Amino acid sequence: MSRNRLHPAWVVAFVAFIALVGAAGFRATPSVLLHPLHEEFRWPLAEISAAVSVNLLLYGVTAPFAAALMDRFGIRRVVSAALVLVAAGSGLTVFMTASWQLILCWGVLVGLGTGSMALAFVATVTGRWFVHRRGLVTGVLTAGGAAGQLVFLPLLATVVADRGWRTAALIVAGAALVVVPLVGWLLREHPADLGLPAYGGTEVVPPAPPAGGAASRALGALAAAARTRPFWLLAAGFAICGATTNGLVGTHFIPAAHDHGMAETTAASLLALVGLFDIVGTIASGWLTDRVDSRVLLGSYYALRGLSLLVLPSLFAGATHPSMLVFIVFYGLDWVATVPPTVALCREHFGASGPIVFGWVFAAHQIGAAIAATAAGLVRDQLGTYTLAWYVAGGLAIGAAVLSLLIKRRSAAAPEFRPAPVLAGPWRLRPSE
Repeated sequence: MSRNRLHPAWVVAFVAFIALVGAAGFRATPSVLLHPLHEEFRWPLAEISAAVSVNLLLYGVTAPFAAALMDRFGIRRVVSAALVLVAAGSGLTVFMTASWQLILCWGVLVGLGTGSMALAFVATVTGRWFVHRRGLVTGVLTAGGAAGQLVFLPLLATVVADRGWRTAALIVAGAALVVVPLVGWLLREHPADLGLPAYGGTEVVPPAPPAGGAASRALGALAAAARTRPFWLLAAGFAICGATTNGLVGTHFIPAAHDHGMAETTAASLLALVGLFDIVGTIASGWLTDRVDSRVLLGSYYALRGLSLLVLPSLFAGATHPSMLVFIVFYGLDWVATVPPTVALCREHFGASGPIVFGWVFAAHQIGAAIAATAAGLVRDQLGTYTLAWYVAGGLAIGAAVLSLLIKRRSAAAPEFRPAPVLAGPWRLRPSE
């Protein structure tokens, strides 16, 4: 390949970024729609939050199976089908009349669709196509979700205020469908299919044939990873990460600000600023991950996040003020800066199975998010304020910093990680794998 010619890996990364932006739209809408749905249907906030929790849970649990499906059936097919599911789930909400239909459309369909394009998708793309700049590209692709929030959230808040929530749901459905032809046209599977090495590589490495079914591979990777301490430390920290981002701030920041007299469109704009600075923070984190110990990065991110959440309850007011803007900028920089070092640690400890194992770690992230989304709604319903939720989340984030620093470096003499059969022998913790 000519040195001056653009490596196809960058085209694949660009299309993956656009797909992630398209899927992010509906994930950005829960906090905008909570009050409109409550006012129209008179459903309790905890009941609506339960639908959000199903969405967040499936978004995470689907990820490891989606990574295995991408190995078996190809990235292009899985991502195209996922975008169609997002569009169907979002579009069908306009016909709902009962809360179980919200759970089916918003929770199940959109959860499965977005979960198939979750961060395990990012790990799969970067693992196949990049040797050099892997951390940086991981950061850029992860920022795709933040870009989707940035693009959609202020628009959706305005549309909800002017035209109603149904119009907003249809906009999200259309945005997801628009991305499907681009994915089918430009998203390639492996560099070896083009007779090329991955970007920064020196040899053309043919893809290994998938061993067994997608479910077997995903569960086998989990069975083996679950015997190691790094997996549980990463999963626990990432569960807290999900609780303190998507579950709490992503879902309940706008209602909490509204409780203090702030207009929902203003609060949505602040949350969109989180998305803007998230792009900067995640790309910077990817750059740092290529240069700094990932454990130190994770510990720093979680500790600073915890401190900021402990301060947040005192910052809410009826209008935007400088202290709140400082929080928004900081929280945006930290929002998913945790992803590149977490992906790197999964790759370090679990080798070629890193993307699938990361899918399970990400499932823990979404379990934490689902629990926090429902729990915060219950706190608000019972106490009339979110204050307790912010304080608990801050303490948990500081705990996640400690868990991250307990992860040991993988010894060069440690045996290569191999996914186990699903019904493998006794589960014993191995400290250095």
